[in-house]
Amino acid sequence: MKTIFLACALSALALPATAADPLYEAMAAADSAAFDAFNRCQEPAQLARHASFFSPDVEFYHDNGGVTWTRDAMLANTAKYACGKFRRELIPGSLHVFPIKGFGALVQGAHRFCQYESGKCEGMADFTAIWRHSDGQWQMTRVMSYGHRSVAADQGQLPITK
Repeated sequence: MKTIFLACALSALALPATAADPLYEAMAAADSAAFDAFNRCQEPAQLARHASFFSPDVEFYHDNGGVTWTRDAMLANTAKYACGKFRRELIPGSLHVFPIKGFGALVQGAHRFCQYESGKCEGMADFTAIWRHSDGQWQMTRVMSYGHRSVAADQGQLPITK
């Protein structure tokens, strides 16, 4: 837990990576790939692909769902509550990337959730993910998904950005 708060505090001191920065490009691509698989996770191969973006000991903090302490537990919840029910869309312009020296990156943003059955995008939330770069691979080690609300309740307001 101390690691998360320390990383958040240190990232506040660092300037965010810009869209032209290779770190930003890598994190935007990793986020896109992870959630492309999430959006098709009703297919077992895509659920396995989604899993590959998370460390086996990932900590996932969800304001409504609680905490899971492993990739297996997190994926069980994903399969039960998300796969085939809704898709995730990153809100354009909301992605912020901060380097964590010698480790990886802290990524923040906002996303909305769209129901497959109705096609409506009615929910949204903020997220923070800590990504580790090791052996040429990016994996999330800590994830926080919070501030879940209806799109209508948000009234078009995105999180405050710098």
